[in-house]
Order: sequence, then C-alpha cells, then structure tokens
Amino acid sequence: TELGVERRFVPESCPRAVRPGDFVRYHYLGAFPDGTRFDSSYDRGSTFNVFVGKGQLIAGMDQALVGMCVNERRFVKIPPKLAYGSEGVPGVIPPNAVLHFDVLLIDLWNSEDEVQVQTYFKPEKCPRTVQVSDFVRYHYNGTFLDGTLFDSSHNRMRTYDTYVGIGWLIPGMDQGLLGMCVGEKRIITIPPFLAYGEDGDGKEIPGQASLVFDVVLLDLHNPKDGIAIENQLVPESCERRSQTGDFLRYHYNGTLLDGTLFDSSYSRNRTYDTYVGKGYVIAGMDEGLLGVCTGEKRRIIIPPHLGYGEEGRGKIPGSAVLVFDIHVVDFHNPSDSVSITVHYKPSNCTVLSKKGDYLKYHYNASLLDGTLLDSTHSLGKTYNIVLGSGQVVLGMDMGLQDMCVGERRTVVIPPHLGYGEDGVEGEVPGSAVLVFDIELLELVSGLPEGYMFVWNGEVSPNLFEEIDQNHDGEVLLEEFSEYIQTQVDTGKGKLAPGFDFEKIVKNMFTNQDRDGNGKVTAEEFKLKDQEAREEHDEL
Repeated sequence: TELGVERRFVPESCPRAVRPGDFVRYHYLGAFPDGTRFDSSYDRGSTFNVFVGKGQLIAGMDQALVGMCVNERRFVKIPPKLAYGSEGVPGVIPPNAVLHFDVLLIDLWNSEDEVQVQTYFKPEKCPRTVQVSDFVRYHYNGTFLDGTLFDSSHNRMRTYDTYVGIGWLIPGMDQGLLGMCVGEKRIITIPPFLAYGEDGDGKEIPGQASLVFDVVLLDLHNPKDGIAIENQLVPESCERRSQTGDFLRYHYNGTLLDGTLFDSSYSRNRTYDTYVGKGYVIAGMDEGLLGVCTGEKRRIIIPPHLGYGEEGRGKIPGSAVLVFDIHVVDFHNPSDSVSITVHYKPSNCTVLSKKGDYLKYHYNASLLDGTLLDSTHSLGKTYNIVLGSGQVVLGMDMGLQDMCVGERRTVVIPPHLGYGEDGVEGEVPGSAVLVFDIELLELVSGLPEGYMFVWNGEVSPNLFEEIDQNHDGEVLLEEFSEYIQTQVDTGKGKLAPGFDFEKIVKNMFTNQDRDGNGKVTAEEFKLKDQEAREEHDEL
C-alpha cells in the first residue's frame, strides 16, 4: 500500500540529486510482483526522458526519483493508488496492479542550469586567456553525465581546432572555453539546451543529453596577433644589431605553445644559417630576427598565420603557435669588409707591413660569440707568412696590412673573406665570422712586386759569364743555384723572404730557360728590366 524504494547502488560521488522540476533521463525495467515484465526502456534502445514533479509520471515514480544521483540504481515498488489504480492500462497493466521498477539514472539537469566549469589544473604562469574570436587548439574527452564516452580527440590523435565565441561550437563550449590558459585542464559540464538540445546530434549524442568535456588547452592565438618577443639575455655591449639583408647563424629550440619540442638545432650540433628579411624563413622568424645582437638570447612567439598556417609541416600541426628560443651566434652582411681595431701601436712606428713582406705574428682566433678556434700561443711558436701571397685567407691578408712591429690589433673577418660557406670541417663552421687578436713580432721587408731576387749593388756587366762557371756557353740549374746562393751569402743579392730557396731558384731558372731544354744560353738570359712587358718572377 505504500511506496517502497530500495537503493541498490549509490555512487561514491553524488554532486547533485534529483529535485522536483528537474529533467531526467533514465533506464528502467518494469515488472509485476511475479516477475512478469511489462515494459523496458532497454528494449527500445533509448532512455525515458521526462520532467520530475510536474505530473508527467505516475505519482509513485515522481516521488521515487527525487533524491537520486546519476548512476544510482533503485528498486521501486509502487502501489496501485500511486500507479494506474483500479483502471490500469487496458492490455498492459491490469487494475489494482502493484508495479516494480528497476531504475538506473543516466542524466539530470534543470532548465535554470548554466555551464559548469571545474578547473583541476592551472599553470603557474598564465600570460593570456581565451577571449571571444580567439582561435584555440585543444584535446578533449567527451562523456555523458554517467561517464559513458561518446567522443575523444585523443583517440583521433588530433586536436580540435576552432574559433571561440563566434558560433563555430555549441553555445556551452563557447562559454566553457573562455578564460582558459594554455596548459589548463578543466571539466566543462553543459546542459542539453546549450548543447545539442532535444534532437541530439543524430549520431552518438541522444536528445536532451547533458555533456561533460574534459579539456586541456594546447594552443591559443588571435588572427590579429603579431609576433611576440621576450628578451631573455641581451649582451651589455651590442655594437651592431641585425638588419634586413644580414646573414645570421643561430641556435634554436622550437616548441609548441604547450612546450612540446618539434625541432632543435642543438640536436643536430649545427647552427641554422640564413638571410634575414628576404623570405628565406617563415614570416614571423624573418621579423623576429631583426634587431638582435651577437650573443643575444630571445624568445620569439609566432602565430600560425606568420608560421606554417592551417596546414602545418612535419611535426608541426596545422594552426599551431610556434615558440622559438634562439641564441644568436653571429651575423654579417655580404657587403661587409674586414674590420680592424688597433689596441696598441708603438710610438716609433715607421715601417709598415705591405704586400710581399715576411711577417711573424701571434694570434688568438675565435668566433664572434667568443668560442676559441686556435691560438699560436698554445703552440709556442709564431705564425709566419708572406703578406699578400695567398698563404692565409684574403681577410687576414687585408687585416695584416699597414701594421708595425709590436702593434696589437683585432681583425674581424666576414665569411666571404674567410672560409666561406663550407668553413673547415671540424674546425671552422660554415659562414662563420672570424675574430683574430694579433700581435706582430717581426717584419722582413719583401721585394718589389714581381721580383723574387734583387741585387744590393751594381749588376756585373758580365753576369752570364760569371754564372757559367765552366764557360761552355750554357748554364745548368746546379750552376745557377750555386751562383744565387753565393750572392745571397755574400750580401750582394736578396731573395724574396718567406719562400723556399730551391723553389724560388727553380722558378727563376725556368723563366730563363725559355725553350725548356734544361739549359740557359746567353741568348735566352735577360734581366728583369730587359723584359718587354713579360710577367715572370726572375732576375
């Protein structure tokens, strides 16, 4: 005669219970006391959906549902006076029938409900939150209120990408995403009238279903965004900043906004080398690399419309905001020449180095970021060259000009006057600017250009006869070499300094041996000033 309610399963968590006026979705089995089934929502494959306490149910069920939690299971005994009474339902429920219902509550909401947001993780740093018209990328698990999964972006291994607040989403999700930070995790519970309503989505989501989205925000930008620059380290001394047309070498770590690494020059152990402002890199990087100093570290945040756009590339998903932490190693411009800074110059600086001079000097060689490449000090000996003879890179030949003994200077050499794009494997990176700290220790004046040997006094009028020691009218290489050696040893002549004696003499002899037979005759033999516009290194 009385309503009987047995709570057969009650979930541990029950944030909300049915009250009169709520809308519920539940499954049930309806049977008579003898176990004969007269109805079942399971057989129809859909829940029973109804308002509670508004007379849409038999009185006993209206009362029995009050206080239920989602996922709670109740066994309800309803007497005839609270069911179909003495009339019953012809052909289904006999008069004065006691009814048994096995009820499982699936869903619960009220027409006054709003979107509920529960944040369970929020990053310490939140420089920006989702606003209307922002574009977001997020992962989600979508469930019903009873925990049944209906959709997941994780299963598709692809984020859900959309604008917020302009009608691309169901209204409840549009509201629920507002104010989120990148990296934030929240649960968004949406009543059906802010979701798919009475009809559902025609696929997985039934009508009048409350939806629960467990969301993690991965990315956020606005189509009006430009790049953002965060200076992390700017050297105290910054004599020059990069401009359009400069060539930069820099290291970088590239991540998505949620911290996922997609690329790193450090892992390749090689800088990324490129021109700036000429379209060789994505537009955002072109802009972000302008105005940097050598040694500077900065973070460049690039929205997708200035990055890889909607399509993405490789490990970079479409519509992704990119974060580059860069370290500028060096930069130069193709129009740069050698830069010389004199640190010390002796007061008695009268003899200046010139092409052809033999120089001995110490140096420390480094990259523009200070990385040491080489040092003569560590070797314990000077570096010796003939200036302008191609024994060093062109920039060093230029940097050693007009220097006096005892002078100290710094020579900065751009790569096109150094080791170029290829560098020196294992020693000098490609396209590297080189810095040499130089001290000139010794200078031996060279000979006039084009000469390998000069006389210190008057030239003998019988020169050929003096060289032709056996007076056979022919001079062999051995005779020629012996004669030149004697002139040098006695101070009568001078060889170009810094070159191998045998090579110089052989070169001089070859130039005199005009027919190439290994012998020089009197007819072939000529002094330099007797030549008619011939470019030979000879007497």
